[in-house]
Parts: sequence; structure tokens; C-alpha cells
Amino acid sequence: MNYTLRQLQVFLKVSQTQSVTKAAEELHLTQPAVSIQLKNFQNQFDIALTEIIGRKIYITEFGKEVAKAAENIISEVNAINFKKMAFNGELTGKLKIAIVSTGKYVMPFFLNDFLNQNKGLELNMDVTNKSDVLEQLEKNEIDFALVSVLPEKPQVNHIELMKNKLFVVSNLEHKYKKTFYPSSILETLPIIYREQGSGTRHVMERYIQKNNLPVLKKMELTSNEALKQAVIAGLGCSIMPIIGLKNEIINKELQIIPVKGFPIESTWNLIWLSDKKLSTIAEKYLDFIRLEKSTIIKNKFDWYNDY
Repeated sequence: MNYTLRQLQVFLKVSQTQSVTKAAEELHLTQPAVSIQLKNFQNQFDIALTEIIGRKIYITEFGKEVAKAAENIISEVNAINFKKMAFNGELTGKLKIAIVSTGKYVMPFFLNDFLNQNKGLELNMDVTNKSDVLEQLEKNEIDFALVSVLPEKPQVNHIELMKNKLFVVSNLEHKYKKTFYPSSILETLPIIYREQGSGTRHVMERYIQKNNLPVLKKMELTSNEALKQAVIAGLGCSIMPIIGLKNEIINKELQIIPVKGFPIESTWNLIWLSDKKLSTIAEKYLDFIRLEKSTIIKNKFDWYNDY
């Protein structure tokens, strides 16, 4: 037996994804490279690790046992690397963050340089709705959360990252004037909502209630991407954060309907439990955010000021 660590990594990823294509994407390799590594690894065993049924790859029982062993070996190797980094005074360990679904357009830009500066860190980031984010925070399962509406409970500390701007949007089937429409135009539009528990829904409903608008609720969808595609398809209009619509507006798939009182603004906040004892990693990340926040906004979100 003379298999390499790379072959173990490739086989483990194939077993986890049950797909050579997905494994290649996650490992940042080409499909042929993954296939060659998989073949070379298989050649060292006289028992099949995988089998192809139809066009789908399946892991055999023996392959599953090998995958478990590979995972243990890779974990031990990572532990050795982390120990070396820690010995050299480098940050090592895991940073756990939960973010609301539209936060995926924001949070990666506030993480990239920090992770590049600290190669020994592992990021665990869950993208879900506001209710699930706050539940994880309350159970102390994460270091930080990203939300666009500060919660009443649990009690949290926070750092403001940047403004969150919401506009009324539609596809281009109907041409709207460039002059501002009164808010009552929302009474005439079929509006698509996000699900209960969404921060976007909360801001949207607060505006509707404040202006006493009898809005026609067309449907309710559980993700920002589903909502975006529904609007593009012409199923209705919606009130959405501009942060996730840059490409669709540039490509003329969506348009902003100019309505008085818009954009509605909230604020992206990085939050953590007020009585939480932060790890060294978490403290260092807060230091990074305080120092680099303005630069990140200027370099990555300069286009945002046009709306």
C-alpha cells in the first residue's frame, strides 16, 4: 500500500458528495484530476470502493469503512498542522457564524482577509433564516450571528457593519416612470413575501403597517433566491434588499420601482451574546472588524452608494 494523503482527501470527498463533479468543485480540482486520483487509489485495493449504477456513483460497504479511516487520518494530520501553527504563535481553531439568508451577499467580504491572514482557522458558517440564527445564538452554539434587525431577546452586543437597503422591485414586463410613485401603488401590485421569521419580511411588514396599506399578498417563499426568481418570472413584485440584486439589475432582469419612502433601511449587525466569554479567535475577529470595516465597505461595496 502506497496511497497518498491527497488520494485519501479525494476519496473522502467523493464518498461525502457521492459525485466526482461535486468533489472536484469542492476540492478546486478538475474532474479528470479527481478521476485519476480515485483510480490510482482504487488500484491499491482488490475490493471495490465504489460502484456505478446508471450514471450515479455509490460507495460500497468496504468503501464506507475506508472513508471513515480516511476521515480519521485527515483529522489527525490537520491536528498536527494546527499544533505547529499554534506553536508558532498563529491563530488556530474554528470560528462559528450563523447568518440570515441575504447575509450571504455581505458576510463573506468581512471574512475573506481575516481567514487569509490566519490560515490555521476553520470557518463554520450556517446560512438560514432569522429564527434559526437566533436559536443557535441563544443555545450558545455559535460565536457570532449576522442579522439585519436586532433581536429583543436574547440580550446581545453588536457591531454595525453596513446599511441594508430595501426597494420595491419587479421584472421588466411593465415600464415604470422615473418619477416617484406614492406608497399606495403597493395596493395595486401582487406582492410576494418572504416566510415568517425572515428579517426582510419583518422590515417589509413594519413599513406596510406603518403606512396602513392593504397589500395584496400573492404568495410566500422561503428563500431570497426563490423570491428573486419568482419576481423575474413575473409572478409578482416584492420588497427586497438591493445587496442581492446587483447582477439582475445590471443585466436588466429586474427593475426598481421608484416609490416614495424607499429605500427602507435597516442595518447589518454582527451580534453575540452579551454575557458570552469570547474565545481568542472571536476577540481577534472583532479587532479585525473594528479596524478594517470601513476599508472593506469602500473596496467591496462602493457600487452600493448608487442606490
